[in-house]
Amino acid sequence: MGIIDNINKLFDHRIRLGIMSILMVNDDADFTRLKELLDVTDGNLASHIKALEKEEYILVEKKFIDRKPNTSYSATKLGRAAFKRHIEALENLIRKK
Repeated sequence: MGIIDNINKLFDHRIRLGIMSILMVNDDADFTRLKELLDVTDGNLASHIKALEKEEYILVEKKFIDRKPNTSYSATKLGRAAFKRHIEALENLIRKK
């Protein structure tokens, strides 16, 4: 098994890496919070969220807060496991150098 086998291509992009990093240390985060923390446009964030949702790495929850729509995201068990493997693979790669 090679040292880069567990590196997940889905996390290659800094925005997807950022989304998962935020969701790993928070139970959830809403769209506005992710947008502020990552300093990205609505469209850019939405496309990266969609990619993570498609792989079932994040869970999307839509609700109303004070009559206003609110969309929040959380990392799934599958997403947490995949992200941990990715980070461990990166750490192993760094240690090998």
